[in-house]
Amino acid sequence: MERARLSRYGLLSVTGKDAREFLHAQLTIDVLNLAPGRAVLAGWCSAKGRLLASFLVIPAPQGFLLQLARDLAPAVAKRLSMFILRSKVTIADESEAWTQDGIWGVEWNKTGVSWEHGRATVEVDKGRYLELTPSSEKSGEPTAPESAWALQEIQAGRPFITAATQDQFVPQMVNFEKLGGIDFQKGCYPGQEIVARAQYRGQVKRRMVQLHAPAGVELRPGQEFNGGTVVDSAGGELLAVMPV
Repeated sequence: MERARLSRYGLLSVTGKDAREFLHAQLTIDVLNLAPGRAVLAGWCSAKGRLLASFLVIPAPQGFLLQLARDLAPAVAKRLSMFILRSKVTIADESEAWTQDGIWGVEWNKTGVSWEHGRATVEVDKGRYLELTPSSEKSGEPTAPESAWALQEIQAGRPFITAATQDQFVPQMVNFEKLGGIDFQKGCYPGQEIVARAQYRGQVKRRMVQLHAPAGVELRPGQEFNGGTVVDSAGGELLAVMPV
């Protein structure tokens, strides 16, 4: 079993009586019917349909946890809170309250999301798990660098929106619809008309693909590369949005 400490991720908590309805109205997925034991990718878009953040939505005992880029967490928490209005919802940046570990190479009979003694185990992929431990408690010692987890995310084709790539991509540009991160049957959410138009009128002219970085070249999110834009990079491989 390998374990990597994930420092590039933050966490927002969304709690309160109206938390489910609030997130359903804001995100690209159907939160109303999201099962308690299922975590799912989701996007939060601007009015122009561009991704302001990519989330892993994790059902929690008191509401939901949203995993996102740590460098986006404070600003996204503040901006998302502007839409609460009269809803009974509390949004908090809890990035410091949790230790996040990526675990792989283990044969566990755990699927979906499981909570035990205040800790969460989230199945991300077959044989890959996210473990959330309160910062006040001891977590397992890392055995691998965070870049090893990032490389697996790249190889799985899972996009990671950071401050460097915020507000640049319509969800389909980073293949969200192929990863189950968009529900085209649900009601309105910010940018929904533009996202739907891109889907049904074939207006996506750029797509995310997996590439190999040139030897000795370190590429960063947001950097231009061969006419495209780097989304994520690790271990000599990258995800980049390129012209179709």
